[in-house]
Amino acid sequence: MRASLWQRARPPAGYDLVWRRELHSLPQLAGLRAALRTTLTGSAVVLEPELDHWSERMVLVVDELASNALRHGAPPVDAVLSRRGEDWMIAVEDSSGDVPPTPAEGRDPARGGFGLYLVADLTSAHGWCAEQAVKTVWAVVHGVD
Repeated sequence: MRASLWQRARPPAGYDLVWRRELHSLPQLAGLRAALRTTLTGSAVVLEPELDHWSERMVLVVDELASNALRHGAPPVDAVLSRRGEDWMIAVEDSSGDVPPTPAEGRDPARGGFGLYLVADLTSAHGWCAEQAVKTVWAVVHGVD
């Protein structure tokens, strides 16, 4: 995937807000993952791996997008979880509206920076948009009720 394939697009409409979490530091990601698992499955830890593979996909997506915002964006950073039927959307907002998400290109994989490729592979839809100084990077995962 080239960087240009991470398309500029508004989040899809029709999703109901589940929660919004403000993030200030990378150590908060553990709590974010636990809150997400609890919301999706009723448990902060994986109890049934054979059933929870879709929710763990969502946990990976949230972790990648939120850690990118904390590392490369500007505060404040918010993670917003929404739902429409069996589809779950995570939107991560930060205050660096002029800095688009940019997948790594031509880099040694040992140096990292491939999280946006992972997000693209694990989601049914993804994109980003900016309004004024706020950038929103979002992704949708199809789940199970």
